[in-house]
Amino acid sequence: MAIHRHLAAFLGLAASAMPVAAQGKVFLTTDEALALAFPGCQIVRKEHLLDEGQRARIAEQAGQVTPRSIVFAYEARRDGVLVGTAWFDRHRVRSLKELLMIVVGPDGRCARVEVLAFGEPVDYLPRATFYGQLVGRPLDAELSTKRAIRGVAGATLTVDATVAAVRQVLAMHAVLYPDQQPKPAPVPTPAPAGQPAPKPTTEPASGTSKA
Repeated sequence: MAIHRHLAAFLGLAASAMPVAAQGKVFLTTDEALALAFPGCQIVRKEHLLDEGQRARIAEQAGQVTPRSIVFAYEARRDGVLVGTAWFDRHRVRSLKELLMIVVGPDGRCARVEVLAFGEPVDYLPRATFYGQLVGRPLDAELSTKRAIRGVAGATLTVDATVAAVRQVLAMHAVLYPDQQPKPAPVPTPAPAGQPAPKPTTEPASGTSKA
């Protein structure tokens, strides 16, 4: 199975950083990750060239540095229906890097986070329960370790890097796919006087996570 350039770049970096990087691990190739997330789907790789306005909006929404000018999205369809879009994000954790696949659902929410390669010692990887917190999340103020996302003792840098990567991917998706955005929560209808207010309904989050 072919290894995409994201993982090849990661492996090249790790090879130059021996022996420290030997403590890290490669879990999946990008092809394997895509097949795991989108079984039976047709996947099309789309190249997006970001102009300065788009880069500025992404940086503002993500709350971090401006992304690179060229980004790639992997759109997955089953029977012609879009089921999700995968983005690959390679970033530094401490002194070495990790590679994540972040899947965004058609509703604009994070649907899956997959760790493909991790250059740091694997003891710094959070358990799957941490990644599960990100599933179903939209890009909002709650997507932060200071709000709804619980940190992990001993893996603070990995947690911070992962949350930042998810925020950037959701911001890129919002700018490039404006028709795929989370719907606002329904406003409860006021109950007639003397009757209890109806309970709000919520839809369960879709997708899976895996460390």
